Amino acid sequence: LGIMPWNFPFWQVLRFAVPTLLAGNTVLLKHADNVTGCALLIEKLFLKAGFPKGTFSTVLIDHDQLSHIIKDDRIKAISLTGSEKAGRIVAEQAGKQLKKVVLELGGSNACIVLNDADLDKHLKTMVQSRLQNFGQSCIAAKRFFVEEGIYNEFLIRFKAQINAYTIGDPTDPTTELSCMAREDLAIKVVQQIEDSVAIGAVDETGHHRIGTFVQPCVLTNVRPGMPVFDEEVFGPVAAIIKVKSIDEAVALANQTKFGLGCMLFTEDIEKARYLIDDIEDGSVSINTMTKSNPSLPFGGTKASGYGRELSKEGIREFVNIKTVNIHK
Repeated sequence: LGIMPWNFPFWQVLRFAVPTLLAGNTVLLKHADNVTGCALLIEKLFLKAGFPKGTFSTVLIDHDQLSHIIKDDRIKAISLTGSEKAGRIVAEQAGKQLKKVVLELGGSNACIVLNDADLDKHLKTMVQSRLQNFGQSCIAAKRFFVEEGIYNEFLIRFKAQINAYTIGDPTDPTTELSCMAREDLAIKVVQQIEDSVAIGAVDETGHHRIGTFVQPCVLTNVRPGMPVFDEEVFGPVAAIIKVKSIDEAVALANQTKFGLGCMLFTEDIEKARYLIDDIEDGSVSINTMTKSNPSLPFGGTKASGYGRELSKEGIREFVNIKTVNIHK
């Protein structure tokens, strides 16, 4: 059983379903309620590709019905990509049935920018990581830890790049930033900003909201205890935090209940390699954006979930290792 989210409605499903099917399993998809059209198209795609009918099936059900499906003996395992809250509920229900679960949940990813980082080469990647899908991405960089030697230049250039984005109609191919998926999500993001500002964060850009649109926002003077530091912010908000050293950056990056992915920018690759083991996330991306790749295992630690998708590790999540002993 695959329980999948709306924010990348095709890729999230395919990265779960393809390795699972190649391992010899069948798939039942419960997609998010607001992307049922995508769910039905994916089912048609597998039929068109030659998979037998019933190998991949979509069910259009509500959350109450989902618990009954988890209990069904025909369901052997569950993969969920979604929020921490949804993960806890599904893991509890599956645990009662002693069924295997893979969880890819939320994140509050760090982006560590060291003094020797090449901003000319990499700043665009950092901004894109925060604003991809209008900030509605679990693997987006959300907290930026910038060494003090480069902090002022980084902040000026980061804000300038955000302001250069083209805002408009989401159906227009030239649009780079548009709107959030639902108005309640936009309201929540603004509340996280305002609650953080109320206890000391500084709003560098403004954050006005019109319906589902939220002005891309840069916050400074951010510290632990603020919503934009402690919580997952699922929208176009970047928290920029000045640090005095690499050690402080790594310590603050780890000071979160999440552990999905971390970005690290430096020209000293050997120094970056040395830091990898100290970063508690499921992945570390050096001088590039955190993203999932079919050839590499993907998943998180702590409240970002457990288990892995993609690569051979993802295929093996939903197979049973069988020991056979033969004596003659």
